[in-house]
Amino acid sequence: MGFTYYGSVNITLSVDEELVKQVRKIAVERETTLTGLVRSYLQQLAAEHAKSGRKRRDLESLERSFEQLQIRVGKRTWKRGDLYRRKYFGITVTI
Repeated sequence: MGFTYYGSVNITLSVDEELVKQVRKIAVERETTLTGLVRSYLQQLAAEHAKSGRKRRDLESLERSFEQLQIRVGKRTWKRGDLYRRKYFGITVTI
């Protein structure tokens, strides 16, 4: 049986020593730490994933709405020009 844990979790990574040196230099330039860079990247990755999932769900919902709201109006009996003619006070005006 698991439990919800709210806090920091320590993780161990195997990373090439030369890569660590390079990234630590980048961290110093950005006034942060290697841990800070990793944390920031993981937060960004999680946010992008959540955003893409939300977009996908919104698109699927929109597609379902289109399927449910299909309206059958029958045969078209008007012509395009009819859309531009309006009657005002009994007078036909072409727009």
